[in-house]
Amino acid sequence: MIYLAFDYGEKRIGIAVGDSVTRTARGLATVARGDWVAITRLVSAWRPRALIVGLPLDEEGAEQSITAAARRFAAELGERLHLPVHLIDERYSSRAADDWLREARSSGRMTRRVRKGDRDIQAARVILQQWLDVHG
Repeated sequence: MIYLAFDYGEKRIGIAVGDSVTRTARGLATVARGDWVAITRLVSAWRPRALIVGLPLDEEGAEQSITAAARRFAAELGERLHLPVHLIDERYSSRAADDWLREARSSGRMTRRVRKGDRDIQAARVILQQWLDVHG
């Protein structure tokens, strides 16, 4: 079973893909916030069983200003694409994405400079990997 995960941001949305067989996630793409054509195209291409959206909470687990926007995005995903949408706590996903990018650059696995969307993609990968580890 294939899943797509979304790291919702004010400008960009990072997207990752993963499956329950290998229980691994990989970064896929970034799209501009509100680009429903690109999101629909990716969902049509991958045909996921469900969609996972990171829920941005502060360090204490409380909601912050972007949390409501992420909830609205998740609700709209479900309405537009007619798929189950699961929310998952995404605390520290951006920090984990930064660590992954830093290590990839220092090890030589990533030879180009880090671009703005790279962090969003890797945060989506972290979100999906966490979900697969629990729900696989």
